[in-house]
Amino acid sequence: MNILVLGSGGREHTFAYKIVESELCDQLFVAPGNAGTAAIATNVPISVTDFDAIKELVLSKNIEMVVVGPEDPLVQGISDYFAKDEELTNIAVIGPSKEGARLEGSKEYAKEFLIRHNIPTAAYQSFTAETVDQGKKFLETLSAPYVLKADGLAAGKGVLILQDINEAKTELENMLTNKKFGAASEKVVIEEFLDGIELSVFVLTDGENYLTLPTAKDYKRIGEGDTGLNTGGMGAISPVPFADNVFMDKIENQIVKPTVEGLAKENIDYKGFIFIGLIKVGDDPKVIEYNVRMGDPETEAVLPRVKTDLVTLFKHVAEQTLDKANLEIDPRTATTVMTVSGGYPEAYEKGKEITGVDTITESIVFHAGTKLDGDKVVTNGGRVIAVTSFDDNFKDALKKSYDNIKKLHFDKMYYRKDLGFDL
Repeated sequence: MNILVLGSGGREHTFAYKIVESELCDQLFVAPGNAGTAAIATNVPISVTDFDAIKELVLSKNIEMVVVGPEDPLVQGISDYFAKDEELTNIAVIGPSKEGARLEGSKEYAKEFLIRHNIPTAAYQSFTAETVDQGKKFLETLSAPYVLKADGLAAGKGVLILQDINEAKTELENMLTNKKFGAASEKVVIEEFLDGIELSVFVLTDGENYLTLPTAKDYKRIGEGDTGLNTGGMGAISPVPFADNVFMDKIENQIVKPTVEGLAKENIDYKGFIFIGLIKVGDDPKVIEYNVRMGDPETEAVLPRVKTDLVTLFKHVAEQTLDKANLEIDPRTATTVMTVSGGYPEAYEKGKEITGVDTITESIVFHAGTKLDGDKVVTNGGRVIAVTSFDDNFKDALKKSYDNIKKLHFDKMYYRKDLGFDL
């Protein structure tokens, strides 16, 4: 069949890498794609939220399956758009309905869902510009550090963790009245701080049945030792060494099952990925957040470990037969290190030539913010290239990634050299 992947990052290159391995895939299109996807698929310069242009492409190229990478088209309702159009209704869309996507599109909606289904999470309250003073009073009832979350989508950067009560009050004001994160922070969720170590769990569901994919841990801060500004992610390790069978059983029974059952109970049409951001507090898991798609850069560490044909899994999702699927996982550890543009996550330059990609051995290269400029590959984003390696433990796998990154070159290239320091 012909398949379309929507998106242009490392996650989408990883999807493409796995999809072209499948005998079920005849032609693969990626919109808009990057220099990495251009080498294995056909890039189409279409925005992921231009649904009419996507429809035209799907019909003209006889595409039978659409795999949605990023959150924006899901939150804007691409699944509903396909479901309601007679010409598109028989095309499989891997991604939840607009209602399902609210789990990521609204922090408040997600917290209410968690509370309704008795899923362990931090205590919280939400506030708007009209209730900013009540928000400041609520902060006084908590102890430091203080967690402020923009309710809407803020590209992974809408969460502030602050030590000082006065700074927290100022930032609450900035978010609500000065629109620090634009429309995303018209409402802000204030949450109790949970002290522990974080991990991500990825679930693929057809709305009734589900498969739990490998765990991963990503590193969000730009600076070593988890310091500095939040980014979209500087690297990832899968599996997470501390997530043993006992802990995974707790995640399954207290979080994954009630999430999937909760969606079904509420008649929310959900066919796709659920990314559950968790924190291990003592010996117990609690949910920090939901995302409604695979994470990036976790995808670059998780999907290469999935040995089962990915398109077969997606067909099971579309046909609601995921209970008949067999999930085979590579037992080795995968580590992903992200190289980024100098200045990221703040101002950075694009268009810098990238060299050395073809000299990398024993690792997989996933393009993130890249594009073709004639016959050259150049930078086209903050996060540029991810290097993923396998080994029997995360330290040896990381060594491979780091050794190979030394062969890569672009102006002002930066990467974190301390991934896994907390494991």
